[in-house]
Amino acid sequence: MSINLFNNKTLGILLAGLTLNCANIACVSAQNPVETNEPSADYKPAFAGQTRIAGVKTKTPLDITIINEKLENPWAISVLPNGGFLITQKQGTMVILTPDGKLSKKITGLPKVDPSGQGGLLDVTLDPNFAKNRMIYWAYSEPQDKGVLLAIAKGKLAANETTIENQTIIYRATPAYGGKLQYGSRIVFDKSGNLFISTGERSGNDIRIQAQYLNSSLGKILHLTTDGKAVANGPFAGKADAKPEIYAYGLRNPDGLAINPLTGDLWEAEFGPKGGDEVNIIKPGKNYGWPIITYGTEYSGKKVGDGIQQKEGMEQPVYYWNPSISPGCIAFYNSNSIAEWKGNLFVGGLGGSHIIRLVIKDNKIVGEERLLEGKGERFRDMVEGKDGALYSVTDNGHLFRIAKK
Repeated sequence: MSINLFNNKTLGILLAGLTLNCANIACVSAQNPVETNEPSADYKPAFAGQTRIAGVKTKTPLDITIINEKLENPWAISVLPNGGFLITQKQGTMVILTPDGKLSKKITGLPKVDPSGQGGLLDVTLDPNFAKNRMIYWAYSEPQDKGVLLAIAKGKLAANETTIENQTIIYRATPAYGGKLQYGSRIVFDKSGNLFISTGERSGNDIRIQAQYLNSSLGKILHLTTDGKAVANGPFAGKADAKPEIYAYGLRNPDGLAINPLTGDLWEAEFGPKGGDEVNIIKPGKNYGWPIITYGTEYSGKKVGDGIQQKEGMEQPVYYWNPSISPGCIAFYNSNSIAEWKGNLFVGGLGGSHIIRLVIKDNKIVGEERLLEGKGERFRDMVEGKDGALYSVTDNGHLFRIAKK
């Protein structure tokens, strides 16, 4: 197999870091990197293994089935206590499916959404005590007099499972903006029962610099209580002209957010511009660089800003892809059902039309695999089910089940 990778010098540097140490991970045999296309920009990685790591292959025989093919633009999926699924649909409704994928209930009466562009009814997450309090939290693009913004709401799933009671908006990511792109919007509970929220920088050249502004909610990871207030003692608490709820900043469109169950670290995946899609470990108070540093280019092919990839005080991605795979979601696999997957990070590719499996050791990516290539699907969200299978909803309205054969 021929590999077009930057230049021979860079290739040598990368391959030097490809040996897989099997300590603490399932042993896998390294193969050539899975990406063979030319990168969008001839930028060199900051360290060996930051991109185009050695390919790996799952040895466990898999059973891949579509258990529902009639969803309407699904955007997010959460697992219910009975093994069923709560799914948001872009136009503004939620549905409940049985564990085997059959439609059970449709939830209506939710707030009005702006479904144009990348907006609509977006992420949904169950309260950690959902079995007792039946509370859910969701994100959506809320139309305003002057543009649209990302709103976070909560409410109680009624006993009849067709309505949400006591709906309350707990947070609005300001400022509103006229564009219809890059809302981010993933919601993750931390171990203390507070919320991490990802927000996009809304894409426009006239607003994306706000990812660097501490008085703006855009392009951030926020840390909120369930009432939408800043979690106490955040990294910017008490800082003049800074929102105290900001946990990290300098992000473009963070559509993937998940906590590693083995380490407790918060991981994030985001769209780069043309190339430069990233995976980051989010640390409090850190600046992840957008739009100052990036491994991508403008869609026109021009440099972003000064065309730099590293700058003091700005974090490097743990891993990046160039050309783009358009990461729409991430999920950690923590089941023993497929033992070689335990602790691996799965990334849903939209433009890439496949699911990526990343093998992690000591917070570094040591192997990459592509799954479900050739299906023509955009994998919008993923979750590990009660049965140890991996489930993914796609823009085509399908719910995939990926399990041990």
